[in-house]
Amino acid sequence: MARIILERFLQEHDETPPSKSVINSMLRDPSQIPDGVLANQVYQCIVNDCCYGPLVDCIKHAIGHEHEVLLRDLLLEKNLSFLDEDQLRAKGYDKTPDFILQVPVAVEGHIIHWIESKASFGDECSHHAYLHDQFWSYWNRFGPGLVIYWYGFIQELDCNRERGILLAACFPTDIITLCHSTA
Repeated sequence: MARIILERFLQEHDETPPSKSVINSMLRDPSQIPDGVLANQVYQCIVNDCCYGPLVDCIKHAIGHEHEVLLRDLLLEKNLSFLDEDQLRAKGYDKTPDFILQVPVAVEGHIIHWIESKASFGDECSHHAYLHDQFWSYWNRFGPGLVIYWYGFIQELDCNRERGILLAACFPTDIITLCHSTA
């Protein structure tokens, strides 16, 4: 709503329609809005936005990080050797999953080279976006992998197993390593 009101305000006070980048800049920093009352109202809208505001972004980021730490601890507990996102970026990789296994493992009869943690529910819309933007890139660079949707997923989305992308709702308990099976 704040975006629409801001767009209308700017259109009324200028002959040229405002560009998307100008509006986005003002939404990121409402102090750029020439009207002080409107700037304050836009700021209040942004702060109180329960879906897309900065507080919600911080919460989502914290929950995502918490689940990555949980996954790291589970990998360490199973004595699996891995590289994390930061280590991979330091090696020059730009698109990286959360963890690359230095020695692949088998999960439910499928070889796994990487694991991605998603602290969300795997719905059709977000999963297809992740497949396009992330998972297939990981598959192309590192081979088959596992995506853990910690809050579950629509079962029909787990349709790329044979192509090399497995979905799970928790850390697998039936990991088979080169040396032995861990349970």
